[in-house]
Amino acid sequence: MFVRFVRHLFLAVQFFTRIPVTGRLADWVGFSPEMLRASAAHFPAVGALVGTLTAAVFAALMVLLGELPAGVWVAAVLSTAFGVLLTGAFHEDGLADTADGLGGGWTPERVIEIMKDSRIGSYGAIALVLALLSKVILLVTLEQISLSWVLAGLLAAHVSSRTAPLFIIRALKHVGDLPHSKSKPLANEISRMGLLVGVLWWAFAMAGVSLVLPAQAWLLGSLGAALGAVAVAWRLQRRIGGYTGDGLGASQQVAEIAFYLGMLGAAGTA
Repeated sequence: MFVRFVRHLFLAVQFFTRIPVTGRLADWVGFSPEMLRASAAHFPAVGALVGTLTAAVFAALMVLLGELPAGVWVAAVLSTAFGVLLTGAFHEDGLADTADGLGGGWTPERVIEIMKDSRIGSYGAIALVLALLSKVILLVTLEQISLSWVLAGLLAAHVSSRTAPLFIIRALKHVGDLPHSKSKPLANEISRMGLLVGVLWWAFAMAGVSLVLPAQAWLLGSLGAALGAVAVAWRLQRRIGGYTGDGLGASQQVAEIAFYLGMLGAAGTA
């Protein structure tokens, strides 16, 4: 049981990041569509890894450049860029495709067709620019509260924003052309046990974050992430009757930004 748990965890890291899981390790981990479906339970763990590494980059840059007038802006931009590189822009791609599909399609079939087009349109470009700009500005604002807030916030936001899509997988049906879908291995609904494992990963991360952040900050951040994901899920359900892989990526991006906004709301009411 434990060995299978670890293999699924490594498979999630391999599939959703650019962190190399190769050679003998990859042979040991193995692969099958069923394993990749099971690895969905570890999305929040991948978020913890990405959030921790991104926070480490932010902290290192603040040590080097923090005394400079624009040091925090450089840290915010470069740590955000590092996070994009670390995941191969996997979720950002989903956000752009979803924005293009919802913005340019008038029927469910046309929305899904546009989502599958690898070319980026005006709606996708605008969504990407606004999302990345929002992240940078929000990180800079959080750092003005304290460095610990932005570092803990990065960890918590990446974990929470990868927990919320699990509920979308559970609640909605997958729609689209499965043979060509980016989320084909995850098309079936996540099991109750898988969802429980994901929630436990989130709870474990929040327990650590609570040592740094006041409860109000991570609770409102989590609420923001949940509402952001619900908004995306509602829109997808209304327009295409379910979710796609791109839609899950869009929900992660929206939930991450909404988490930072929730933290700032907590700071404003403190």
